[in-house]
Amino acid sequence: MQLIARDRYLEWLLSWKDKHVIKVVSGVRRCGKSKLFEIYRNHLMQHGVTADQIIAINFEELEYEDLTSYRELYDYVNARLAPGKTTYVFLDEIQHVDHYEKAVDGLFIKDNVDVYITGSNAYFMSGELATLLSGRYIELKMLPLSFKEFCSAEGNAEKSRDMLFNEYITSGSFPFIAETQIDEQKAKEYVRSLYDTIIVRDVVDRLRVSDVSTLLNITKFLLHNIGSKVSHKKIADTLTSSGNKVDQKTVSKYIKGLTDSLTLYAAPRYNVKGRQLLSTNCKYYAVDLGLRNALVRTSNSDIGHILENVVYLELLRRGYDVYVGDIENGEIDFVAIKPDDTQYFQVSATTLEESTLKRELAPFAAVRDNYPKILLTLDTIFGTADYDGVKKRNVIDWLLE
Repeated sequence: MQLIARDRYLEWLLSWKDKHVIKVVSGVRRCGKSKLFEIYRNHLMQHGVTADQIIAINFEELEYEDLTSYRELYDYVNARLAPGKTTYVFLDEIQHVDHYEKAVDGLFIKDNVDVYITGSNAYFMSGELATLLSGRYIELKMLPLSFKEFCSAEGNAEKSRDMLFNEYITSGSFPFIAETQIDEQKAKEYVRSLYDTIIVRDVVDRLRVSDVSTLLNITKFLLHNIGSKVSHKKIADTLTSSGNKVDQKTVSKYIKGLTDSLTLYAAPRYNVKGRQLLSTNCKYYAVDLGLRNALVRTSNSDIGHILENVVYLELLRRGYDVYVGDIENGEIDFVAIKPDDTQYFQVSATTLEESTLKRELAPFAAVRDNYPKILLTLDTIFGTADYDGVKKRNVIDWLLE
């Protein structure tokens, strides 16, 4: 099975190679963290690093079960360091090691040790490790395949890009699906089993959830309503009215578990005029649309929100902080911000009807700055479409940049 190139992430690792800082890669389970490390190790060995300079441990493999104590892990790695040369240490799914922060810190302070770790949730880098290693680590937040990476999979070369995009938003973006070319039904079975694993390991066990059915109902509600502003009160009221009584406190707790497991991402509201975050009614997006399709029924009317989900994740991949733009009497789908770059995005399946085009352009008119404004649709666009400074682009073209 051919590994799919993850060039953007590989470039990030290479940019931090041999820098005295711990490299942390976080991301939902099976998004490709272990494969990224494999690609990176292959690159190192092709550029002069010898096998004795690499120590790689994946704590989900049974052979390393005896190393789940921080002291045993430290002693194991320390005994295998290459004398007089840099040793590259890869610790995969390190959250399985008790008090792993002590082993990581002990290795970090040694000379000629370059440490790389991964974890499958947002809280493995919280608490003691973050405190102990404050200022000593840099984090890469990894996602499943971008559409461009999905298209590069072996077996996809002969398919049209429209066919590939339909597969991407239907079967999903997890690397295993693209690498093995499994059909839609098998993809649903795969992501459903993956969801079960995530929920049990990263939500139910950690939060000591006793009512798993309520957790599933909250998950389905959020997946069904991707791209819609929701409040914890609305979720609690909706579930209670359907016979599943739940309070806001429980809803808040379970949503925090779902976002910490990196199954769902929250896009906060951002007041464009005041340049400040708003604390209520954020929107939620799925880490993978195949996961959404495996858990909730979709319809053709969902395509606008599905495109939003794709664009939201792509903006995260490109290094932006992404918010829902709050303006007077309306909103902009996304405000994407970097320290040196801000862009505004509207996303729509089509704007071929004049009334739809006017509706999508209207929020841009309420913004008085000169940052780029982009309208993304599935419409076929020849040449440049410009509406008083707003650039209309085909979303697939934009994804394949």
